[in-house]
This record gives sequence, C-alpha cells and structure tokens, in this order.
Amino acid sequence: MNQVELLGRLGARVGDRTLPSGDVITTFSVTVDRARMVALDRGSSATVDVIACVANGRRIAARAHRLEPGAPIRVRGMLRRRFWRGPGGLQSSTEVHVLELERAG
Repeated sequence: MNQVELLGRLGARVGDRTLPSGDVITTFSVTVDRARMVALDRGSSATVDVIACVANGRRIAARAHRLEPGAPIRVRGMLRRRFWRGPGGLQSSTEVHVLELERAG
C-alpha cells in the first residue's frame, strides 16, 4: 500500500509549472521535524527533512497558494518517483503526489 501522511510546515515557495502535455502542477515542500533516532542517524546533525510535494488539482493548488510559508499543514498522498531525460542523461526525483492538503493545528 502506498500511502504517505506528513505533518509539518509549508516550505518557502509554492509554485505552478506547466508540463509539456499542457497540464499544470503545483509544487511545494513540507518541512518535517526529524525523529531523534540515534541508531538510524549516527553522526547526522540534521533536525528536519524537506519533502518535495506535487499536486495537480485546482482545489489543492488554491489551498496551497493561500497558505503562508511556515504554516502548519497536513498532507496525504502517495510516494512517486518521476523519470526524465536531462542534459546529463536519465534523471529522477522522488516526491509526494498530494491528494489532500489541510491546515494543521
């Protein structure tokens, strides 16, 4: 089952991008506090993770654009890996495909 739920803060920028197909997607990031699990994070000083998110619905896009950076949010969706051919060859990224976005707290 591919289900993701993030509880964190909206990143600094919400943007829209038009794909070659003509579809418009909304991109943003969610900053989440990293769990303090020393056994898994030996030597890491990072205290947060920044997760890339993508939405292709107008309702979610409008909600994302209305929120201020740093606003507490809850995101539900699916983890996706995208592939594309760039100048250096095949490239990929992993992101959350957002199905629900709401203000948290």
